[in-house]
Amino acid sequence: MTATTTRPSDRRISPVFVGILAVTAVTGWATWTGFAEHPGVAVFLFVTAAWIVSLCLHEYAHARTALHSGDISVGEKGYLTLNPLKYTHALLSIVLPVIFVIMGGIGLPGGAVFIERGRIRGRWKHSLISAAGPLTNVLFAAVCTAPFWLHSLDGVPRDFRFALAFLALLQVTAALLNFLPVPGLDGYGVIEPWLSYNIKRQVEPFAPFGLLFVFALLWVPSVNTYFFDVIDAILRGLGISDFETYCGQNLYRFWQGSNEFCSISR
Repeated sequence: MTATTTRPSDRRISPVFVGILAVTAVTGWATWTGFAEHPGVAVFLFVTAAWIVSLCLHEYAHARTALHSGDISVGEKGYLTLNPLKYTHALLSIVLPVIFVIMGGIGLPGGAVFIERGRIRGRWKHSLISAAGPLTNVLFAAVCTAPFWLHSLDGVPRDFRFALAFLALLQVTAALLNFLPVPGLDGYGVIEPWLSYNIKRQVEPFAPFGLLFVFALLWVPSVNTYFFDVIDAILRGLGISDFETYCGQNLYRFWQGSNEFCSISR
C-alpha cells in the first residue's frame, strides 16, 4: 500500500500550517530588514514560528515514511496535512517544546503521531520510520547553518544571523536528544525492532518516562555541562560561535532586556 490509497484531502496542506509559514516569512523579513520597532520581538516570533514549522515537518516525516511502509491510516488521521492540531498529543508535540525553548533554550523532542505498527512489515521499515523525524531536524540544522559553514555571511544582518544561530542550536539539541537510545525517544525506536522480545518486554514499562529521565539527567550539573559542550562543539564545527548562539538567545528573550555585549558587531 502506498500514498496512492489515500484521498487527496488527506494530503492537502492545512491552512494552520500555511499560517505558521506566513508568520515565519513575515517575521523573518522583519528581522532581516530591521523593520520591527523592537528587534527582539521579531526574532522571538521568527524563531518560535520556524521552530513550530520544524516540529510539524518532524512529525510529517514520521507519518509519510509510515505511509509508504504500509500504514495508510496516517492519512485518515490528518497527519499528512502538516496540521499540528491533528497530533495525538498537541500538548507534547507543540506546546511543551515551545515552552522549553522560551524557558531553557533547548530543543525538546516533541512527538505524537500514532503509527499503527502492526500494518508494517520489516524491521528496517520500523527503524526508518523512527529515524525520519530526527533526520528532519538534522536537515533543518544543515539549512540554518549553511550560511556559516559556506562562509556566506556577507550582507546578512547581525540580528538575522543571531536568530539563525539560535534556531540551529534548537535543531541540533532536538536531533541529538531524539537520537538517544532511550525508551520513548526516536533513537530507541530505531534499535527496538532489532532487540529480543524479552528485552522489549522488560523495557516497555519505562517508555512513558524516558523523556522525563533524560531531562532529570540534564539537571545534573556535570551531565548538563557535558551535553552542552557537545552541542557547542557541533555548532563550532558548523561555523557558529558561542557568541552568536548566546546573542541569538538573548535577542529571543527580549523581555529580559538587551545585552550591550551583543550590540558589538564581530
